[in-house]
Amino acid sequence: MTHMSTDFQTFPPTPKIVTLSGTALELTPIRLGELPRLLAVVRPLAADLSAEPDWLDLLGRHGEAVLDLLAITTRRERAWINDLSLEDAVQLAAAVFEVNADFFVAHVVPAVQGAAQRLAPTLRSLTNSAGNPPGTVPSPA
Repeated sequence: MTHMSTDFQTFPPTPKIVTLSGTALELTPIRLGELPRLLAVVRPLAADLSAEPDWLDLLGRHGEAVLDLLAITTRRERAWINDLSLEDAVQLAAAVFEVNADFFVAHVVPAVQGAAQRLAPTLRSLTNSAGNPPGTVPSPA
């Protein structure tokens, strides 16, 4: 077999370059070893992730998680991320999401939605029972 598939030319992936406050960042997709930390960070905000996230809204509601996500995906210190302007942070988040879009859309969002669907009956029963003192039976509506 002398004809090699041309697919191999795409690896390693070509980095996407984003320049923020004079620093050129090379963004490449998530590596396997980064997944455990990344998934732990993404979990709280995954329910609000969509194909086109509103990063300002996400920063407002899940600031720490978004900043941790940026630190992991850019492989920069969290302190460096903390010093970004809001505009830079939003631009960076959008670029990171673009580079990893297939990962987020194909894996994170469905996994979290699946977990949410599995948890829904449990959460409903917890919220239903929470309003009733122990030993009482809720009266039918």
